[in-house]
Amino acid sequence: MSLRDPLAKARGWGSAKDGVGHWWVQRLTAVALLLLSPWFVVLALGLIGADQYTMRTTLAQPLNASLMLAFVLSLFWHAQLGLQVVIEDYVHGWLEIALQIAVKFAYALGAIACIVAIGRLVFSA
Repeated sequence: MSLRDPLAKARGWGSAKDGVGHWWVQRLTAVALLLLSPWFVVLALGLIGADQYTMRTTLAQPLNASLMLAFVLSLFWHAQLGLQVVIEDYVHGWLEIALQIAVKFAYALGAIACIVAIGRLVFSA
């Protein structure tokens, strides 16, 4: 005996079996942001009024660069997952697919830009 709707079964609208993985990644990135956000706030407050050289050398330190990279990547990933859920819930039809693709590309481009910027800071300081 199956609890699935026979019409959904016939149309192939069953579970994509991806919801649990999405949920876990969203929670793990939230925990990462919870742990990394205080570090980022302390770093940003400590750099208020600093000159460009001090900011570059501070961010070029291996620990700070690694934590900044982890912060930026988890931030972009978490935001993309959250916006994906909002689009899935409130937008339907062809616009949903177009927005999902646009969001993925936009967040990927933003993450790549941040990685390049952090890399330039680290390797040019």
